[in-house]
Amino acid sequence: MKTLLALFALVVLSECFRIPLIKGKTAREKLQEKGLWEAYRQKYPYNPQIKFTQKGAQSMTNDADLAYYGAISIGTPAQSFLVIFDTGSSNLWVPSIYCSSQACYNHHTFNPTKSATFQWGQGNLSIQYGTGSMTGYLGYDTVVVGGIAVSQQIFGLSETEADFMAQMTADGILGLAFPSISSSDATPVFDNMMSQGLVSQDLFSVYLSNNAQTGSVVLFGEIDSSYYSGTLNWIPLSSKTYWQISMDSVTINGQVVACSGGCQAIVDTGTSLLVGPASDITNMNSWVGASTSQNGDAMVNCGSISSMPVVTFNINGVAFPLPASAYVSQSGSSCFTGFSGGQDSLWILGDVFIRQYYTVFNRQTNSVGLATAV
Repeated sequence: MKTLLALFALVVLSECFRIPLIKGKTAREKLQEKGLWEAYRQKYPYNPQIKFTQKGAQSMTNDADLAYYGAISIGTPAQSFLVIFDTGSSNLWVPSIYCSSQACYNHHTFNPTKSATFQWGQGNLSIQYGTGSMTGYLGYDTVVVGGIAVSQQIFGLSETEADFMAQMTADGILGLAFPSISSSDATPVFDNMMSQGLVSQDLFSVYLSNNAQTGSVVLFGEIDSSYYSGTLNWIPLSSKTYWQISMDSVTINGQVVACSGGCQAIVDTGTSLLVGPASDITNMNSWVGASTSQNGDAMVNCGSISSMPVVTFNINGVAFPLPASAYVSQSGSSCFTGFSGGQDSLWILGDVFIRQYYTVFNRQTNSVGLATAV
């Protein structure tokens, strides 16, 4: 708790529009250390695309590789939480004292009786996951994000949480997608920031540090040119639900290896890997020299990274190259590509892509800006 409070103090004292992100151990890393990873992955299969394709309640997925978390506070006096800033969902929720799931015993819980500004909302909140669900109650309170105090923010207080959340470092989720996909029609935090005049521009941007444990940041209402080189390339949204764009193709050495004829992609800070249709991902992994293990991991020789090809994502007429140093990760003595096959035609440009490209999410122009991160 002392570490979390110290982190929150740092956030408040820093420039008021910025949230430092910590890159901590992932659920995969913690489970591997305990020798429990293989059993876990069998029980909770990885299916990131269900987050965007499941109908009904807003859905999210088990992602054992999420690593970036930031601090917020809720209530008066402030109660502090670590949350995933997720551009692939729209609700804010945190564990509550009314939750009996194991995940809530592992995390900080919100106590509404200790907040002078808390008010109960009407109805309940239910968010479906690929491996379970989160259910809870709705309430309103002051939410402080990077020094920005959002009044009367609606949020979820969990009553039950899916088992896999017990392995996550973050306490909850702060969704940054559009209101149209918000469960229970809850107004997203950034929409309230805009309507309450708390940001100078109707946009936010994300910089994910490539190697360091610190240095990553979410900036609200601000674009900081010190985080990128060259110019920002603006890409119009093809759907105002998620941060969805049209992609032209994926090429290696000038040859189209995936997304032939064009495809749809979602830019998502809440997905760690780069996800595409299974056949396309299989082809990409083959082109870069990866072999698939019996568990489905695309493994490469760690000594071959410097000679592996660049994978280029062609978007809105602009080439966005991804070198092997960006799409290959190492765990112990093994190396894996960050390309994961899904069951749907939708592409997800997750953290593997965003680490390479400083990303601006612009609500004023309904576009995404991309520039090479430094």
